[in-house]
Amino acid sequence: MADVHVQKSFATTGGVLYVVGTPIGHLDDFTRRAQSVLASVDLIAAEDTRVTRKLLQAYGIRTPLVSFHAHSGPGRLQALVERLVSGASVALVTDAGMPAISDPGEALVRAAIHAGIPVVPIPGPSAVIAALSVSGLPATPFLFVGFLPRRPAERRERLAALKPLPFTLVFYEAPHRLSATLRDLVDVFGPRSAVVAREMTKRHETFWRGKLPDLWALAEKEPPRGEITLVVEGAEAVDGRRAAPAGGAPAGEESPGEETPAGALRALLAAGFSGRDAARAVAERFGLSRRTVYRLLADLDRAGALIREDED
Repeated sequence: MADVHVQKSFATTGGVLYVVGTPIGHLDDFTRRAQSVLASVDLIAAEDTRVTRKLLQAYGIRTPLVSFHAHSGPGRLQALVERLVSGASVALVTDAGMPAISDPGEALVRAAIHAGIPVVPIPGPSAVIAALSVSGLPATPFLFVGFLPRRPAERRERLAALKPLPFTLVFYEAPHRLSATLRDLVDVFGPRSAVVAREMTKRHETFWRGKLPDLWALAEKEPPRGEITLVVEGAEAVDGRRAAPAGGAPAGEESPGEETPAGALRALLAAGFSGRDAARAVAERFGLSRRTVYRLLADLDRAGALIREDED
């Protein structure tokens, strides 16, 4: 147990990093706990201080702000960690939703953990969960992909790797790229069911539900604006595939017409997921222990079957 670090969040003293969820649109979706934490910490690290300042002003919160975003240099990260180590309490917020989810705040969370700083979640709204909850598609299991590559060839390659996965897929997408992404989804996935969630919790909240070809046609006719979350049904729902039953074929053994843990691992790795994230998803999907899936991952590695994650 020497390699396990135990954090007891409510028994901490000294510096703490709070990961605070903020509204994705509607200001009333701001929890009392989040308000209290932001009002009491020494410093708030925000993706965009202009956006966060408007939220704080609406609730009368006057805590000092500092920016922390994708273009912040290593000096800003080091300075924030030094503040934490010195005993300061810092809240991390993004423009909307939970920080560190497809968000540059992830780097600060990792650095704080590495420095031995307690990291405490203050849960709040999430576009991923909000869209999934009203999609009508299976929510267990699902796979959050985040943003797809901007280059068409790379985007299609990523989609081809995701195609056989039996998970409901959730993507973020910029409105000006939605039509191109839907076109690629049609070409690669075919006529699957999907939901385009736009401007959730805001005045112009809109949901498009239908088959991918029809959603693409609508996006061409009525180019959307605002924040977009896209939910697409997985291969299992389309093709009727099921995992091998418990006590059936061994975890690493391929069987025609069956989705296997080994095949799912290969597909996730080809899609650019880390070994750890791929193992976690496969363990949940097939009801296997993490240890079993990690052994399978090691077997694939020894066989030279892993596809390494490309460097960006």
